[in-house]
Amino acid sequence: MLVLALDTATPTLVVGLAEVTSTRVEGALLLPAQRTVEVLAERALPSGNRHAELLTPAIREVLAEGGVAMRQVDSFVVGLGPGPFTGLRVGVVTAAALGDAIGTTVYGVCSLDAVGDGARSVVTDARRKEVHWATYGADGERLTGPGVDRPEDAPVTDPVVGDVRFTERLGREVVAAEVTTAGLLRAAVPLFDRPPAALEPLYLRRPDAVPSVTRKPVSQ
Repeated sequence: MLVLALDTATPTLVVGLAEVTSTRVEGALLLPAQRTVEVLAERALPSGNRHAELLTPAIREVLAEGGVAMRQVDSFVVGLGPGPFTGLRVGVVTAAALGDAIGTTVYGVCSLDAVGDGARSVVTDARRKEVHWATYGADGERLTGPGVDRPEDAPVTDPVVGDVRFTERLGREVVAAEVTTAGLLRAAVPLFDRPPAALEPLYLRRPDAVPSVTRKPVSQ
């Protein structure tokens, strides 16, 4: 099956096309963890606040490189964050719209699950001088998080991967790592045997913009 994966939860926009295959043994599918994932094409673009501008062209480039038309995509995978409100919303809404347009499933995964592998802690920029974090066991399963804290208060343990800019404030070495297509698929494959859940972005914080509660006088 062909899967288009995308993530806009971090300053690096990721779009990738992968083929997921399952081997049959005596007529039964193997467990999801035994599926094979081959990344056919990928784009990882420093995007800052330009997710909306860069996402659609990146999707087109990846599909063209893989020689695949949008209607041939069997499923979508999208990173649900945690991440900044506006950038994260771009990816989630785009994946939902594409899935609806061609009538196929969309699976959401925690974006931190797609950073690194094995036993680790993951930290990414949450802005406001804070980090998003999560910790993982040797089998790669998430143990705690996702959460958002000041780096000094984040309950992480070595090894730490993610945004190296927080090395000093964490007081620990941080190995550079980002969301990847392979990571998104690794997190999503166990979900493929279940009905897709609702896409609920992991904002973890309220948006900066809030409705005004001050009433302005009406001019006569």
